[in-house]
Amino acid sequence: LAMKVDMVVLRHPDPGAAVFLSRHVNARIVNAGDGTHEHPTQALLDAYSIREKLGKVKGVKVLIAGDILHSRVALSNIYCLQKLGAEVMLSGPATLMPKHIERLGVKVEPDLDKALKWCDVANMLRIQLERQGGDGIANFPSLREYASVYGVDLERYTRIGKEIVIMHPGPINRGVEVTSQVADHANSIILDQVENGVAIRMAVLYLLAARIPRQPV
Repeated sequence: LAMKVDMVVLRHPDPGAAVFLSRHVNARIVNAGDGTHEHPTQALLDAYSIREKLGKVKGVKVLIAGDILHSRVALSNIYCLQKLGAEVMLSGPATLMPKHIERLGVKVEPDLDKALKWCDVANMLRIQLERQGGDGIANFPSLREYASVYGVDLERYTRIGKEIVIMHPGPINRGVEVTSQVADHANSIILDQVENGVAIRMAVLYLLAARIPRQPV
C-alpha cells in the first residue's frame, strides 16, 4: 500500500490469492498462477501459438494430457480454448484427473493413443512432482511407467498416422511427458510458446496500464 504501485504481477501457492489481493489494494492484479487453480496468461499464449501455427483456434481439436489434477495451465486452457471455439479433450491417469471435470464440457479419454489420433494439437503437461507431496509419485507407480503409458516418444508419435502439433507449457521433464526427439520435432511449437509468452505478457501489461487513471501533472 505504501509503495502505491499501479500493477502487481502475482504468483502464489494458494488458489484465489490474486482475487483476494485485488479486494485489498488499489492496483491492477495480473494472476501469474495461483496454486493449482489458474494461469491465465499461459492460456492466452497457448491459444495465440495455436492460431499462429494453424491459422485458427475455432474448430481445432486440442488434447491436454498429463497431470490435470495439479495443473493450473489445464483449467485456464479449457476456459480460453472453449471460448474461442476449440474442442478440448483430456487424457491422463485416473489418479491425476479431477472428479466431474466433464461438467466443463470437455471429453476425457484415458487411452492416450486414441486421444492422440483424435486431436490436431497435443499440449503435454508437466508432472507436478512438487505439488503431489512426498516423493511426488504417489499417484502412479513410477516415472518410468508413466512415461511408458502417458509419455510421447517418436515411436508413439509416428503411430498416430498424421501430423499433430506438439505443445508443452514447460519446463519439460524430458523423457517423461515427451522425449527430446518429440520436443525438438519439426511439428513442436514449444519454443514458439516461450517466445510468444513474452509478447502476450507485454500486451497484457500494456493494455492494463492504459486503463490506469493518470493524475494531472
